[in-house]
Amino acid sequence: MFFRTVRDTEPEALTDPKYGTHGYLHLEDIRIHYVSSGSTEKPLMLLLHGFPESWYSWRYQIQEFSQTHRVVAVDLRGYGDSDKPSRITEYKMEKLVKDIKQIITALGYSSCILVGHDWGGAITWTFTGCYPNMVDKAIVLNCPHPQGFQKYVMTHWAQFKKSWYMFFFLMPLLPEIYIGLSDLKFFDIIFLGKKGGVVSGATRKEDVEVYKYLFQKWYSLTGPINYIRAGLIYRLPSRLAQKVTKPVLLIWGCKDLALETGQAHAANDYAYDLTVKYLENSSHWVQMDEPDKVNAHIREYLDA
Repeated sequence: MFFRTVRDTEPEALTDPKYGTHGYLHLEDIRIHYVSSGSTEKPLMLLLHGFPESWYSWRYQIQEFSQTHRVVAVDLRGYGDSDKPSRITEYKMEKLVKDIKQIITALGYSSCILVGHDWGGAITWTFTGCYPNMVDKAIVLNCPHPQGFQKYVMTHWAQFKKSWYMFFFLMPLLPEIYIGLSDLKFFDIIFLGKKGGVVSGATRKEDVEVYKYLFQKWYSLTGPINYIRAGLIYRLPSRLAQKVTKPVLLIWGCKDLALETGQAHAANDYAYDLTVKYLENSSHWVQMDEPDKVNAHIREYLDA
């Protein structure tokens, strides 16, 4: 149960040049790692991953959109090669939104196409509401509006049951230990499913090894779990709880085991111009399950 393979060699996928070049941004109080592909003369598309992921979750989107955009996929604070502050307060939404504002500016832009999945989606919702002048269009994948989630989980028993893990994650250290059991089998379960493949086989065992390499140390999980701890402990300030005025595309994989599909429709209460696209056979990891369909929806939305 406690056996773990020592992963000393970095997976080749993390340095494969087809995904772009690696760099670092030194923000006000943190250093952020990113992967960039596409000309700096083109519009910026900024990609924000979720839990427990990294820039690598956007591998299919980086290759698809780098011909028309400068695509930048970051490791959010606490993840991958970005700095990993240990305190829960360092993962409050105010900090996360501030990071994105500084990232856009540090990359030499005043606005971007902002794309977020899961917790990256929560940041996308919040940032777009607060700084609409810095977002040309927003794209969210399998993430309800943060305010909508709080309301939905308290009024829908099915969602409350699915969210049990969030309350477990409030405990110190035990969640980190739990995820590390059985040689990080947790990642096999969430990314591959019990039958070894969720939908299309777009996520392979080699890809899961990337995540196991990144999260093999128990303390490498503390930052990511602190997103959930902070989200439950600290109330979203009213100044961050703005209804989104910019257009939003919400792509939703309907076989999400953690989030009820009803939350996609409920997001209409928090955006003036929302387009929802459902992928009936995709799981929570929609951009990796069916990348061709996700990319087609994004392309259609950007070209409209």
